[in-house]
This record gives sequence, C-alpha cells and structure tokens, in this order.
Amino acid sequence: MLDGLNWLLDPAHWTGSRGIPTRLLEHLAITGMTLLIAGVIALAAGLAIGHTRRGRGLVVGLSGALRAMPTLGLLVFIAVQFGFGVRLAIIPTLIVLVVLAIPPILAGAYAGIESVDPATVDASRALGLTEWQILWRVEFPLALPLIVGGLRSAMLQVVATATVAAYISLGGLGRFLFDALPLRDYPQMLAGALLVAALALILDLLFLLVGKAVLPAGVRAARGNRRSKTPTERTAA
Repeated sequence: MLDGLNWLLDPAHWTGSRGIPTRLLEHLAITGMTLLIAGVIALAAGLAIGHTRRGRGLVVGLSGALRAMPTLGLLVFIAVQFGFGVRLAIIPTLIVLVVLAIPPILAGAYAGIESVDPATVDASRALGLTEWQILWRVEFPLALPLIVGGLRSAMLQVVATATVAAYISLGGLGRFLFDALPLRDYPQMLAGALLVAALALILDLLFLLVGKAVLPAGVRAARGNRRSKTPTERTAA
C-alpha cells in the first residue's frame, strides 16, 4: 500500500501524455460518452414504458440478460469480429459500456414514472393537459430523483468497467493496470485501482447531491412535515 501511495505522489507520474491527469480525462471522456448515449436510449424507452405501462415485462427480462453479459469477453469479440483495430477501439468499448449502462438507467426511468401517484396524473388529465404535457410537466419532475438514481448506478458501473478499455489499447485509468501487469509493477497497479475507486466515490457524491437538488420542493416539504410528526400522528394520518 505504501508503495502504491508513493507511486501516486511521484511528480513524474503527473506529467506527460501518460500521466495521471491525461489518463483521468480519458477515463472521464469514455464515461461521459457512454452515459450520454445510454441515457438517450434508455430514458426514451423508460419514460415511454412508465407512462404507457406497456412492455415492462419484456424490458425487465432484456435488462436482466444485458446485465449477465461478460463485459471483457463481449469487448474482445466485437473488436476482433468486426476488425475495428486499435484506431477504432473506442467503438467496441462504447458498445459494451452502453450495453452495461442501459439497464440501471432504464429501470430508474420507468420506475420513477410508475411511482407517480395515479391521482396526480388523473388530475392533470382533468385539467386538459395532453399526454405529452403530463409526461414532461408532471411525471418527469416527480420521477427525476429516481432517474438520477439510475444514472448514478450506471455511472458507478461504467467508471469501474471502463478500465477494460485499456485491454484493447484504449486510454483511461485502466492503462495503469494493464501496462503494469506484464511487468509485475504492483505499486502502479495499486495506484491505478485507487484512482478508479477515488473517481467513483467523487462522482457518486456529485450524483447524490444532484439527486437531492432535483427533488421537487413540494415533495421535500411533505417529507419534512412527515418527519416532524410523532409516531401517533403518523398512524392517525
């Protein structure tokens, strides 16, 4: 552990094209692109499923199947089978990571929409709102905390799994692991693992804060009132 920390504190490892800042930016870029692509696909499907209540069983089964896929095996298969090579290594990497990120985002989206009180939706229809307006003005804001929770879960999985991109010569923090493994440079490997863990914890905290920030004021006030009541008052309510 001390050798790994000493490796991290060495100024030589914080400069150049192979330094920690460069690898960190590469890792963030891969993670960001993955969440963007997966978010567009999964949110569109999840919002539609949650609003219409159709196709949920099929999506749950498909999500479970996607979660069970071996990430590294799928990555190598796509890279070799379609001949992307080193220059286009980003393509199989994004495909694999998007497949990994879709299930939690999809689950958060449709679960969030389904959790909205049906009475609230019915009241919105009674006011003359269209289905599109109900989705975006009523259901989506109320479901946003759960949607952010799905993105948070996907982010943690992608940050950890994006290290396998280095297996097919892509950048990111995984380079510290795969470059050091043949040389048995265990301090570098430990340092890479610590960097990935630290990045995941920092991003997790940011998503946690965002999830609290997007909580609608009315819901926040209702929760506060509920917490302020005594157990007897809660039972009576």
